[in-house]
Amino acid sequence: MNLNKHSNLEGKHAFLSASKYHWLGYSKEKLIEVYRNWKAAQRGTEDHDFARRCIERGQKLPRARKTLNMYVNDAIGFKMIPEVVLYYSDNCFGTADALSFRNGVLRIHDLKTGTTPTHMEQLMIYAALYCLEYGVRPENIEIVLRIYQMNDIFEFIPEPEQINEIMSKIIEGDLIVETLKAQEDDIA
Repeated sequence: MNLNKHSNLEGKHAFLSASKYHWLGYSKEKLIEVYRNWKAAQRGTEDHDFARRCIERGQKLPRARKTLNMYVNDAIGFKMIPEVVLYYSDNCFGTADALSFRNGVLRIHDLKTGTTPTHMEQLMIYAALYCLEYGVRPENIEIVLRIYQMNDIFEFIPEPEQINEIMSKIIEGDLIVETLKAQEDDIA
């Protein structure tokens, strides 16, 4: 049997794909909404990649009250590293959009390209992961967290107790998951 070759589509996913078959039941309005969200997510991925390249090259963007411009320029100004993986275990790790640790100040910035309301918990988890991975006590440093979204900057300085509590939950959660994995191995 000779099948058509579609090498240009390898590794890509169609919006109306078989594996995401739920679209079969969508109304026209729902399909439009989901498609727009899908496109926004793609755009967000592209924006993050563009921002990473700008930061790595030290290429500032024109000064403007635009989310991407403010994020890139601040990350360069604070000498931040883009896309930093923070690791506690195979059960708990994540990638911070931009991070720096200088002069006792841990700075974590997050670029949000959507309009969904954001929460600082994600950045607080990154701070906890940093402290766990590098053996830093939150009470011995200052932590500055920023979210860049909708042409604005939202800054939060967590209390050390907040980060310590998250660190404890990471440790406890990891132990629980490891125990579950061991039990699964015993059954298999």
